[in-house]
Amino acid sequence: MEWLKSSHPDIYNKLYSEDALKEKIAQLKVDDKVAERIAKDTAKIEKEANKQDARMAREEEKKLASKVYIKRVTRNKRKHITHVNGLEVFGIDLKKVAKQLANHFACGGSVSKNPQGLDEIVVQGDFSQEIRDIIVKKYPQVPPQNIELIEDKKEKKKQ
Repeated sequence: MEWLKSSHPDIYNKLYSEDALKEKIAQLKVDDKVAERIAKDTAKIEKEANKQDARMAREEEKKLASKVYIKRVTRNKRKHITHVNGLEVFGIDLKKVAKQLANHFACGGSVSKNPQGLDEIVVQGDFSQEIRDIIVKKYPQVPPQNIELIEDKKEKKKQ
């Protein structure tokens, strides 16, 4: 193109001027099969986008409807354990939170499976209200009205 432009400007203008390019573009015709294929691909992309939007809406609705349960269980007469369930729905790393809570309260904290097979955070001690405050403060994606405090006492063994 550079050689043609410098050696034969009249031929270059005839082939590559704006008017010539517009005329060539106007003469181009899309094959019916290609047009049909483009239409199908466009419809497929739109359908996937709609599915993605619906999926995001369902996840958001699920987050708003799900609850975080902070349950205090009496182990012995004066010993307690605090269980935290439901944080994983909000996309929070449970191991990270368990370590933060254990460091904050200077006690044992871990992630374990509950009887239903779901992960939960277990903290040694009675820290249910403090854990609620920490979750509200550090994790704004968890609505405060979705956090429930539960007190559970173990039943005494009958002899």
